[in-house]
Amino acid sequence: MDEQTEKKYVLDMVGKYSDTAIDHARNPRNVGNIPKADGFAQEEGECGDTLAIWLSVKDNRIARATFWTDGCGSSIACGSMITEIATGRTVEDALTIEPGDVLKELGGLPEDHVHCAVLAAHTLNQALKDYQTLAKTPWKKLYKN
Repeated sequence: MDEQTEKKYVLDMVGKYSDTAIDHARNPRNVGNIPKADGFAQEEGECGDTLAIWLSVKDNRIARATFWTDGCGSSIACGSMITEIATGRTVEDALTIEPGDVLKELGGLPEDHVHCAVLAAHTLNQALKDYQTLAKTPWKKLYKN
């Protein structure tokens, strides 16, 4: 994105999004994948955005969480925030993260973008379930990556 397009994009967000949401959309944390991840999920939201989450788990705690999305600024912000919220938590605690937690930490989103928080929470939940499945049957991980 060129500088002029980015400035227009940010100006369009001002007043509709919190400073936190704008910051996570412009400067997302934890972008990318984790080779040989302990848990992974990729989901498509109702708007067609795709979100993928990779997890690295050590001693039942999320040591690292990363994401990738092909979506809008709201999807980027939600992917970034959900990885921040999940990192350091136990698997069981991370399973309780809900869309409202993402919205609260971002300072809210416009009503027509709340589904991005739903997508982020659902994708994290699926990645955690993937981790739990692989932990019970570690031989499956050999065939996964």
